[in-house]
Amino acid sequence: MTPRDALEHLWMLAHPHDGAQDSMAALDLVDIEGDDPGLPSVFRVGTLAAASIGAVGLAAARLHRLRGGAEQRVGIDVRRALAAFRSERYLSVDGGAPFELRHPVTGYFETRDGRWIQLHANFAHHLHGILRVLGCAESRDDVARAIRENWDGAALDEALAQAGLCAALVRTPREWAALEQAHAVASLPLFEIERIGDSGDRGAGDAFARKARARPLEGMRVLDLTRIIAGPVAGRALAHHGADVLLVNGPHLPNIAPLVIDNGRGKRSATLDLREAEDRAQLHALVRDADVFLQGYRPGALAAHGFAPEMLARERPGIVCVSICAYSHRGPWCERRGFDSLVQSASGIVWTESVAAAHGGALPSAQFDAPGVSSGASFDKPRPLPCQALDHATGYLAAFGAMVALARRAEEGGSWHVRVSLAQTGRWLQTMGTLAQGQRAPDVRAQDLADCLEESATPFGRVRAVAPAERLERTPAFYARPSVPIGTDAPQWSA
Repeated sequence: MTPRDALEHLWMLAHPHDGAQDSMAALDLVDIEGDDPGLPSVFRVGTLAAASIGAVGLAAARLHRLRGGAEQRVGIDVRRALAAFRSERYLSVDGGAPFELRHPVTGYFETRDGRWIQLHANFAHHLHGILRVLGCAESRDDVARAIRENWDGAALDEALAQAGLCAALVRTPREWAALEQAHAVASLPLFEIERIGDSGDRGAGDAFARKARARPLEGMRVLDLTRIIAGPVAGRALAHHGADVLLVNGPHLPNIAPLVIDNGRGKRSATLDLREAEDRAQLHALVRDADVFLQGYRPGALAAHGFAPEMLARERPGIVCVSICAYSHRGPWCERRGFDSLVQSASGIVWTESVAAAHGGALPSAQFDAPGVSSGASFDKPRPLPCQALDHATGYLAAFGAMVALARRAEEGGSWHVRVSLAQTGRWLQTMGTLAQGQRAPDVRAQDLADCLEESATPFGRVRAVAPAERLERTPAFYARPSVPIGTDAPQWSA
């Protein structure tokens, strides 16, 4: 699959009722440069990056046209798209080295039965929960010893999941495919855009008629209730096409500072504690003037506080709700906590990369996912993708879905719900096929990407970060404001 094939797939999936001629006319406006491999991986990560970011650019151009702007060309190249997919890796402040994002206990550990399990311990409460289950001290050596001596892989995976913690057994693709959760994910399309209510004139008219049109999303109001990477990337993408994005975090919820800096660009930042009635009321007040409600909580979590998509559609007819989760909204794992790297491990992506690395970058067909081969038997060390590709792609797909829904609202009215997940994105990447010698591609350092980086003055210092990757001929993507510390702004819309 080429980047253009993947972009065509996305566009057709999002516009099933457009005629072939209309869809091809839209796609003819896109210029794509480059191909895989752009990073050392057997997967087509560059195709995933160029297609998902290119789709955002094309949707932004279409929205600008719907708002009276001129038609324009959109450009995307694989190299710039991959830089964006590693934006947190290339971030620096005041010339300092890129940040280390991982706690030492986050990573892979060999189990008693020769399997590998991945732990995610970047948040203190997740780390302490893991240590309680293991009954050991906090050092990586203590954790490794406790797992190696006391736990088989599947048993530990289940124990940690039952405790509501973040971990994943490294499974083969075949092991994953046999699980009920994999069947649930396979039953879903890559993303869903569903009409959930009517809007009358309000949804289709107000946001477009009352607001400026110099940029594709200028004047559009986005509530961004997300943290870490996938959801924040979606809000950031909407911001760099002109949306007024208000990030709303709980004051008690943990964050990772470098990700706040990288993914907060273009946004204002407020805090509301949804455990408190007064703060819930304030969020409801914000919803009544919002165009997009973007959230990355586990399915059902916000509904318990009165913020289910159907409730929001009744409160604010014409709203576009966007929901992001780890393992999709279906299946026995739908409420399981997860991050990009854990989904990679659970779904066979890490196993595939690891086996290829153990065989000189190639995938020996006789051994690949062979019956009876355990996930620990064919390699000495697990190897993930060279970037958080599922996070970034899912974030861009969420932004793409939001813009497609906004266009549908403009054309036919309605309230809309967009659903994406890391597992659905991972499944799409796996269907793209593999590259026999993809891991032999050279890695890319920040010094190799000077033309992809930009600097800005922020409250954190002088930030150097990856610029928006998509190129729009008439309405270039850019950040109108720098990233700010969590809670800098009042929880209210700009005048």
